[in-house]
Amino acid sequence: MTTVTYFDNAATSWPKPSAVRAALDAYFGEGGGNPGRAGHRMSIAAAQIIENARDLLAELLNADDSTRIILTKNATEGLNLAIYGLLEPGDHVITSHVEHNSVMRPLRHLESEGVELTVVANAPDGTLDPDQVRSAIKSNTRLITTLHGSNVMGTLLPIAEIAQIARDRSIPYLVDASQTAGAIPIDVDKLGVDMVAFTGHKALLGLTGTGGIYIRDGIEPRPFMRGGTGSSSDLEHQPEFLPDMYESGTINVAGFAGLAAGVGHLLETGIAAVAAHERALVTRFIAGVEGLDAVTVHGPAEIKDRCGVLSFNIDQLHPSEVGTLLDQEYGILSRVGLHCAPGTHQTIGTFPTGSVRFGFSIMNTEAEVDHAIGAVEDIVAWAANGGASDA
Repeated sequence: MTTVTYFDNAATSWPKPSAVRAALDAYFGEGGGNPGRAGHRMSIAAAQIIENARDLLAELLNADDSTRIILTKNATEGLNLAIYGLLEPGDHVITSHVEHNSVMRPLRHLESEGVELTVVANAPDGTLDPDQVRSAIKSNTRLITTLHGSNVMGTLLPIAEIAQIARDRSIPYLVDASQTAGAIPIDVDKLGVDMVAFTGHKALLGLTGTGGIYIRDGIEPRPFMRGGTGSSSDLEHQPEFLPDMYESGTINVAGFAGLAAGVGHLLETGIAAVAAHERALVTRFIAGVEGLDAVTVHGPAEIKDRCGVLSFNIDQLHPSEVGTLLDQEYGILSRVGLHCAPGTHQTIGTFPTGSVRFGFSIMNTEAEVDHAIGAVEDIVAWAANGGASDA
């Protein structure tokens, strides 16, 4: 078996920096208490872990108030908090056609409950003209929500321009940064976005079961869960201050210890350096396969419009067949199929079979990309010589 080349970082990043494992060891050895639920040293140590993670995330997003960083178990929870917390029957919401199901499924459910939904069309490369959003606004528009970077093609949407459109009309704007937080610089102050949902286990280099959402001052979604917070225990009503208003139940302390270490590693490296590295890998792969007529790489031509995710297909081969060959013959781990984003594949013309996706990370190397280019060349030659199935 060849050495593993891990290109499934858009699903979850691997390997993690050594500092992440060290943080877990420290937690289990020294800080294993329940944060905010007692005054003894282990509870205090656990609370310090949580607040350190919150502070580092605020620094990453340039949020001036760390209490506006709400910790969740993943980006999906943060997105649901905002979507269900702000919309009611009779309201209108705008989104794009390349959204992940973490956004589309809540919106489709609310549509069945009386919320009006407009899905604006993206170009075939996934890009979005902000005027599409502007033209869709109605008098009852209460939310605009888009992703930042496509989880299929890596296409970046113009969130600064959309934020300005939303701000001019006093409409909250929610950004799904699942693929970009930690991989593309995000400055919530400069961008003017109102809410940013993120996950901890992808580009932030943390563990599964961690994530969060930044909520700008003045935006107050209704909590969709209430319960113990460790604060205001004399009251039977949910606290109305942040972050406790949205953080019911015991938090994943071990997970956020690891996430804090991952974010700390990224801050030391510099997010701009991460973005440059991942874009260089994307550029290298695209250049390496552009002479192969049987290969179609989806997404925008300009690298500035991409993050470190790309998707491709090989003529005559089903994506699952390509993925199996990459794994079994070359040790390259990818993700194939629809990637929980059917609208994206409808946009790029790959529905219902999907595509092969590579998600690069700061941990990947040029040598690994070159290995993948060689593998794709071999697979194309194999198919041309009659190795393709009828799929």
